[in-house]
Parts: sequence; structure tokens; C-alpha cells
Amino acid sequence: MAIFKRTNSEDPDFKNLVVLLDRHLAFLDGDDHEFYAQFDTLDNIKNVVVCYQEDVAVGCGAFKEYDADTVEIKRMFVHPDFRGKGTASAVLHALEQWATELNYNAFILETGKNNPDAIALYHKSGFAIIPNYDQYENVVTSVCMKKSIR
Repeated sequence: MAIFKRTNSEDPDFKNLVVLLDRHLAFLDGDDHEFYAQFDTLDNIKNVVVCYQEDVAVGCGAFKEYDADTVEIKRMFVHPDFRGKGTASAVLHALEQWATELNYNAFILETGKNNPDAIALYHKSGFAIIPNYDQYENVVTSVCMKKSIR
């Protein structure tokens, strides 16, 4: 049974999963990795969910405020040994519940065109592609998405 812990970016289990995530993204992003990495710091991330299976941290996700109504999903990752079991969807659901409790109305996120598994997950979870926002506006390898949660 999955257990979810609400925490922040100082959590050691979250930090360990993010190390694996960053390695994975460096592989997927190739030469573009440094550009994306500058927007993936753990600074100011106060809302983190870590998923555990039998006391082992297997997945994570986070959000930070984008504006008064919207949060941006950050640092979604599931350990490769635990993929394909619904963990990512469950983490997204836990983040959605938390954001709803905090009176946010929507999620936005950015992922890469080179990450079709993530794009498929977000589509399946009710996200729709939107025009690229902010720093991703003219980045052809970025895919930005949004989901209303109310």
C-alpha cells in the first residue's frame, strides 16, 4: 500500500529521488539540460509529496505557486523499479488534493517533447497542451500543459 508524506524540498528522501531525476533528465535533455536545470532548483518549494512503498521512497512530486489561482508542478519522478504501477498518477492526485485544500484552481507544468511518457501521463490525468509560458515561450523542445482542478 502506498503511503504519501507531505513535506518540503529539504526532505532527504525527496532530495535523493531528485538526484535520480536529474540524471534521467540529463540523459533525455542532452545538450539542452543546462537550460532546463536552471528552472528546476529546489529553492522555494514548500509543497512536496513523497510516495513510499514499504518504507522505501519510490516517487515524488511538488508544486509551487505560479499565481494566486495556479500552481506549477515540479520535480515529478518515479524510481525506475516502481514504474508502471500507477505511482505517478497517485502522486499527481495527492498534489491535486493538497493544492485544492490550499484553494488553488489550476495546475500548469512544463515537460520536454523528448519525454513522451510524461506527456502521456499528464494527458491521461486531464492536462491539456497550452501555449508555452514564461521562460519556455520560444523553446521548441518544451511542452506546457494545464489542468483545472476545481
